[in-house]
Amino acid sequence: MDRKPRVLVVEDEENIAVALDYLMTREGYDHDRVASGADALPRIRLTHPDLVLLDVMLPEVSGYEICEGIRMDPSLADVKVLMMTARGSAIERRKGLALGADGFISKPFELKDLREEVRRLLSAGV
Repeated sequence: MDRKPRVLVVEDEENIAVALDYLMTREGYDHDRVASGADALPRIRLTHPDLVLLDVMLPEVSGYEICEGIRMDPSLADVKVLMMTARGSAIERRKGLALGADGFISKPFELKDLREEVRRLLSAGV
């Protein structure tokens, strides 16, 4: 793979977004961020990232709805989705995976765990 993996962060909490930005930069990923659920799908269609780091609890449109939107669009079939939630219950996880998420991580997460999960998903697509 010659180009850097592209990651889109969909996160409305500034402090978490800053931490994710730091991690993505350090890992050498080409990344971008949207802070609202309503902006997520148009940006995903426009930029076609390799991975979407998707918060479940977002203003306007939930992470679940965005995940479903990605999975219903055949042109986005190769986009990986890693859902992030503060309510990391088994039910939330099952719902996310049922809607087509490729992975799930509970907040607050260790950056090391997130880094490993991002690497796993990006290498799965190669």
